[in-house]
Amino acid sequence: MACHESDIPNIGDTYVYDIASLSYLIVRVSKNEVKAFPNACLHRGRALCDNHRKELKVFRCPFHGWSWHLDGRLKEVPGHWDFPTVTEEEYSLQEIRIDNWDGFFFINPDPDCEPLADFIGDFGRHFQIPFSRRFKAAHLIKRLPCNWKVAQEAFMESYHVVATHPELLGSFCDVNSKYDVWGNFSRAMSASGYPSPHTDLKENAQECYPDGKAYQSMTHMLSGHIYRRIEENIVEVELPNGKKGRFTEHAEYIEGEVKSADIQMCSWVGGKIIAGQEEDPMVYPSDPAEYRSSTAMARRNAMRDQFGDKVDEISDADLNDAIYYSVFPNISPWADFNPIFYRFRPDGDNPEQSLHEVMYLIPLPDGVPMPEAAKCTFLDIDDDYTLATDIGSNLAKIFNQDGVNHKMVQKGLHSNPKGETIFASYQETKIRHFHDTLNTWLKSDKAPRSKKKPRLETVK
Repeated sequence: MACHESDIPNIGDTYVYDIASLSYLIVRVSKNEVKAFPNACLHRGRALCDNHRKELKVFRCPFHGWSWHLDGRLKEVPGHWDFPTVTEEEYSLQEIRIDNWDGFFFINPDPDCEPLADFIGDFGRHFQIPFSRRFKAAHLIKRLPCNWKVAQEAFMESYHVVATHPELLGSFCDVNSKYDVWGNFSRAMSASGYPSPHTDLKENAQECYPDGKAYQSMTHMLSGHIYRRIEENIVEVELPNGKKGRFTEHAEYIEGEVKSADIQMCSWVGGKIIAGQEEDPMVYPSDPAEYRSSTAMARRNAMRDQFGDKVDEISDADLNDAIYYSVFPNISPWADFNPIFYRFRPDGDNPEQSLHEVMYLIPLPDGVPMPEAAKCTFLDIDDDYTLATDIGSNLAKIFNQDGVNHKMVQKGLHSNPKGETIFASYQETKIRHFHDTLNTWLKSDKAPRSKKKPRLETVK
């Protein structure tokens, strides 16, 4: 996947899509035509565009001024007399295979590749609202200190919730999630409103947030330890026996009788909060079934003005639950009424880093004009997700918890004496499916070959 229709709404709009060491131009040539070309001048190889461009008339190389029409035809060569072999036929930009699926543009440099529709299969039947009727309300790219596969795997299962996201255990079904695979895509479904089977909670988890605030204090649902925010980066931990200790948001000991703390709890309670969201509530349902029903109805009513009575056809599960897909190799859209959409990419040729892309794609009814797409926020490795204010503190802090693991997984893979990892038979089904599909491609005749030894082996 290279980009979305909303990235290039006008003629001449050009999106620069970088993947590993390769770069491509996706350009709207006319109202109904989009083309893709390698982002390279055919003279000395200089990239034609350094970044995304709006309403270009021509592609002009900044180095020597060679230029091409938007449709790729050679336009001008300064001092053309000095290049007698350069003709329009031989030196027009080479077109790359491009296709549109539901508002997304996919490219493939292989001219003999299978049609995109065959690769995607019946993926579209899983969505009631096409992605072509969604607008990009938020967009961020975060550089991560791990391989792109390591990053993506962290978002392909709910098995990690018990350790990485303990704040969710009161109303999230993690170990009883459902997983499915079809062809080149997979799905996970995690119900909300009910406590995790890991807990002893039967009905009400509200006591875990005694002040009803999401980020100020929390009782760990398994240990019973209370975590209180003193100020940013300082967390007080109190044990059931009354002993206390203070720690940084990274669980580094500061003072007190308690000498160790849960790093993810410290991250949640002591980490940064987007300004104005410090008092955000956290309310767990006393009656999960009633909560699911009332929450779903409230969401239907919120959409009724836009979508009419069609909202009554939407199930409670579609409105409440975490239903997330993975399309091989690297995109992860959530179901219709959760706007989250992920993409994971290599960061250049560096196997130790990757790019985590997050978009909010909001459904629009037919006939409503498409708003301008949100501008992208870029975050570097050491930047906090809360700097991307459009996504809100809750999701940003969840991503920060995942970030606690990324670098350490990458580090541990290099030190693992077994030389491989192991995946759960069921709860990590999506990851198994990804690696089975990846290995099939790597063994096929279409797989690119390199004489270089990879710096990071594919985990099994």
